[in-house]
Amino acid sequence: MIPFRPRITSASPRFGMALLLALSPLLAAPVTAQAQPRPAPAAGGAAAPAVSGSTNRILSVVNGDAITQAEVTSRSRLFALNAGMGAAPETLARLQPQVLRLAVDERLRIQEIQRRRIGVSDQDIAEALNDIERRNNLQPGAMRNQLRNAGIQPRVLFDQIRAQIGWGRLLRQALGPLAEISEQEVNDAIASRRAQEARAEFLVGEIYLPVDDPANEAEVRRFADEVISQIRRGSAFPVVATQFSQAQTALNGGDLGWVGINQLDPEVAAIVERMPSGAVSNPIRVAGGFQIISLRGRREGGRADQLSTMLTIRQVFTAFDRPLDPQAPTDQQRAVVERAQRLSQTLRGCEQVDALPRTSDRPTDPGPIRLESLNPPALRSMLASLAIGRPSQPVIAPDGVLLLMVCSREQRNMNEFGPDAARQQILRDRVELLSRQLQRDLRRRAVIETRA
Repeated sequence: MIPFRPRITSASPRFGMALLLALSPLLAAPVTAQAQPRPAPAAGGAAAPAVSGSTNRILSVVNGDAITQAEVTSRSRLFALNAGMGAAPETLARLQPQVLRLAVDERLRIQEIQRRRIGVSDQDIAEALNDIERRNNLQPGAMRNQLRNAGIQPRVLFDQIRAQIGWGRLLRQALGPLAEISEQEVNDAIASRRAQEARAEFLVGEIYLPVDDPANEAEVRRFADEVISQIRRGSAFPVVATQFSQAQTALNGGDLGWVGINQLDPEVAAIVERMPSGAVSNPIRVAGGFQIISLRGRREGGRADQLSTMLTIRQVFTAFDRPLDPQAPTDQQRAVVERAQRLSQTLRGCEQVDALPRTSDRPTDPGPIRLESLNPPALRSMLASLAIGRPSQPVIAPDGVLLLMVCSREQRNMNEFGPDAARQQILRDRVELLSRQLQRDLRRRAVIETRA
């Protein structure tokens, strides 16, 4: 996904989101029965203008489906700009081989999604775009305009979203009975984790770059070196992982969380044990490709308790009819503020909030929130001090008015590895293995003609 820098403001909180990397939670979205065409202009604004000459040259044909120079240049520019690399021609040229490879993999995924008749509708794409814009304080349509102004074809982003949503639905469908995890498997995972608690653990991020053809190994290694160079110059590891990693952890910015040494590939474990915190590894050759590892922390001698305050909340947002001019509010804006003020004085309890008519597409219940992770500090302080079941004062923003209510607070040990965490880990491992196997199978069966 396009890694616009997310931010939480007092006017527009973005609760419970890890960047904007997972537009559709993996294995959670329903599988539908009808494949859809690529996004039409209705899902993403006007089509990108036609290009000519060398920019429209065909670089690869994937099972009869062409990938052009314009698409690859747009992808390269998207990554370069967000990684802080600049979009000089020589930079885009260095990125092109790996970007083309990623475009081929994405095209294979989209073709398989369509073959299995797994639907990703124009409405799905539009909702994902709206969600990104809303969580980044952008007006509707602003992201498309930003892309065009940067010389990036909006369809590139639409295809990325389509592949991400559809691939998650495909994996959910393909996993079948393996999605059911037995109590014995959960108990075994908990026992294994407890056996590790006296050993060192590592807070790890990963970028996985596959090598499907041994002839391409040197090219992938050169690209991995380029990625590492940019990270060490200040590019954000999660942004790079989101754009280029072919592991499912890319949806979370490459985050593996706290892991024991025996949970890593032996080649990776040998490096991680010697890395200082804050370091980024050189490319590590593992089965199937290269891994780049970021080590964010290390803890010795067992798992210390990490107590955090977990909240459940309700939020009520009402949009303005146009951006607010504080010196000249419209009648609608005055009415919205007055209604919010009345609600802040009369609402008591989260049940009353749940019973209110919906006033926006923002969820009333955004899910569990870790208080310590909220920014800015003013928002964190407000939620820490609110009485349970009492609404906040109206928070007025350029696009609308927000009320917040805390339903519950509890102290939780974030390092506790219980049944739910064990199931998530087992499922994540199975999804990762399945995803890599399916991608390899698609490559092996495909007819790919490279003209670059």
